[in-house]
Amino acid sequence: MSNVTYDDFAKLDIRVAKITATEPIPGKSKIIKGTIDLGNETRDVIIGGAQYYRPEDIVGKIVIVIANLEPKTMAGIESNAMLLAADVDDKPFWLTVNEDVPLGSPIK
Repeated sequence: MSNVTYDDFAKLDIRVAKITATEPIPGKSKIIKGTIDLGNETRDVIIGGAQYYRPEDIVGKIVIVIANLEPKTMAGIESNAMLLAADVDDKPFWLTVNEDVPLGSPIK
């Protein structure tokens, strides 16, 4: 794996968000549609790991997202952020914060 410069890292808009809604995607078993709250805006996202979690079980979860990643369309839904997760045998464990941090707070 190659190194990235600090300037490359600084280009990433990494923030605290909350999953406020989820719904299954017809015909898909590994992804769901989610809505996240970034404090001053909401966005639709695609969330992986649907085979491990029921959509309603992750509503309210505080997550860390890359907010300025180029949008990507999957299953006809445009995802406008990426949730960061540890990957253990293809099961996501979403990164979070332990304190009460305002939504939209930057991660540096």
